[in-house]
Amino acid sequence: MNNGLVETERLIAGRYRLHHVLGRGSMGTVWAAHDEVLRRDVAVKEVLVPPGTPDTEAELLRERTLREARSVAQLAHPNVVTLYDVQQVDGDPYVVMELVPSESLADVVRRRGPLSAVQGAVVADAVAAALEAAHRAGITHRDVKPGNVLVADDGRVKLTDFGIARNVAEATLTSRGITLGTPAFIAPEVAAGGAVSPAADQWSLGASLFAAMTGQQPYEGANVLQTINQVVHGEVPSAAVCGELAPVVAGLMTKDPAERMPLSEVRRAVRFLLPDPGTDVFPASEETRPVVEVVRPPLVKTPVPGDTPLAADPGPLPFTHNLPARRTPYWVVAVFAVVLFLIGGSAGFAITRTLAGATLLPPPDVPGPALPAISSTVSLRPTTASAATAKGEQGAEFTIEVGVDWTSFLEQRTNKGLVPSTVVHLVAPTGVYEVTVQRFADFYPRRKIKDYVELVRSRWAQEMYFGEVVEQTPPLPVGGPEEAVQFSYRTVERATVAGGREEPLRRSRYSRVLPRGTDLWVVEVVFPTEQEETGRDTLFNPIAQTFTVSS
Repeated sequence: MNNGLVETERLIAGRYRLHHVLGRGSMGTVWAAHDEVLRRDVAVKEVLVPPGTPDTEAELLRERTLREARSVAQLAHPNVVTLYDVQQVDGDPYVVMELVPSESLADVVRRRGPLSAVQGAVVADAVAAALEAAHRAGITHRDVKPGNVLVADDGRVKLTDFGIARNVAEATLTSRGITLGTPAFIAPEVAAGGAVSPAADQWSLGASLFAAMTGQQPYEGANVLQTINQVVHGEVPSAAVCGELAPVVAGLMTKDPAERMPLSEVRRAVRFLLPDPGTDVFPASEETRPVVEVVRPPLVKTPVPGDTPLAADPGPLPFTHNLPARRTPYWVVAVFAVVLFLIGGSAGFAITRTLAGATLLPPPDVPGPALPAISSTVSLRPTTASAATAKGEQGAEFTIEVGVDWTSFLEQRTNKGLVPSTVVHLVAPTGVYEVTVQRFADFYPRRKIKDYVELVRSRWAQEMYFGEVVEQTPPLPVGGPEEAVQFSYRTVERATVAGGREEPLRRSRYSRVLPRGTDLWVVEVVFPTEQEETGRDTLFNPIAQTFTVSS
């Protein structure tokens, strides 16, 4: 490749010549190309199948792409990026679209600052009109955000990237329960695992306008889980900071989907702000505007009956029982830890870290934000969910008991060459405590639990991963070709807290690794290392033992 050009420009379907890459994402590459038959420039999206994807899932992805393309092809609207053609090359789909010289609304705001009232009205009117057309065709976009709104060089505004949209009549190909979208802009009912409806796009439009008018996202968190919990449980941020578009933003960002402002009303509400035709709304010489200060409401935590304050000293951490005091030289502690790891069945990993000079213990304690107490009698209730893959196969339902006010969402992982997995996240309102149920379909007979442990290690940098213990625990039920094990480890991350400063986020992760037929299930409970012993006894032990797979 040279100066962004392909050394040998590929010709697709005998007519579309690929020139250079416009952008890359997890599911594909978008090329600037030329249609040699109609002699016009186009954009071509090459859909990529992740390495290691089973043939059946790869075929499902290709079929889904074709169905979605047929859905979007129904849209002929000036505010929607037009889809021209779909071609298959060696079985892989290539989607041919209108090429719009432009930059995203996210880039415009990042470069110039918040929009003016007139600019915001133009964006609101254009995106609302695009969504009206999509909804009439039975299509829900599912990922409306500033990054998917294009501001063309000639001032036109277009909605793009219907790549995760679906036709309501063809819903069977969409993975059930998967939360699609971007956390800061996702509708609360979708983030909570509810049904996706056109009203979800209305919320996302309001959240996008909030970001465009202030230069800040409506919801922020130290991580994805905290952001999702703010969306679901927190108050809606005040739209007063959005100036003349405040009534529109407030009308769209209403938690009750039925109460959200209709898209036709959005267009009527901004009509008085729209400029005369031919006005240059986004002039290149425009001065940059400062980011608007946003006062964010605190997260409201639903109280759990029986909550009691945590003792000032939670006691010694597990894995350090009977170890010398902290003042003992670290090399003594490391040797002692290696002995424990040998007993636990993970000596090779511990020895490797010791020889490399990496400590087996967490970093020294660093003061951090106050943690919520873990109740000594946590109020749990059974929750049933599905860990099916995109194929929606049978036998993927499970039941587990978690907090009465916890939120759930799904994630699909490719797992670096290991079999893909489906992960169900169950998160406490604060985002501090989490339970994940991960299912590896068809894990056996080609793989063993040790392959899963290697996968976990590979997800973390060496300095962020420590304290691993793999225990053979006979009491765990046997349901597959291997005995189940109990697996625990600690991690440390950097998290942004109030005031913009970074704090170390130290987490202990306890899991049960459970073979079930040809599948491998992993139930993991995560809590702050500072509360490790209480978390193990009060969260992990009571919750993990309630896990059952539906027959």
